[in-house]
Amino acid sequence: MAKTLFEVLTDRIDDQISSSTEFLTAGSAKDFANYREVVGLLRGLQSSKAIVEDLSRNYGDNDE
Repeated sequence: MAKTLFEVLTDRIDDQISSSTEFLTAGSAKDFANYREVVGLLRGLQSSKAIVEDLSRNYGDNDE
């Protein structure tokens, strides 16, 4: 079964979250500014994922 646009977006966001989390847990941030940048990116990705999931639910509700 083909993935929906929402599933593809969520998967891509999850990949980015995993990559950024691995970067932080490996201690790869070169300084505090770089750490803050990646943490901000994670917050933005998590917000984006929540928006995509909300849109997906609303889209599914309107489909019925």
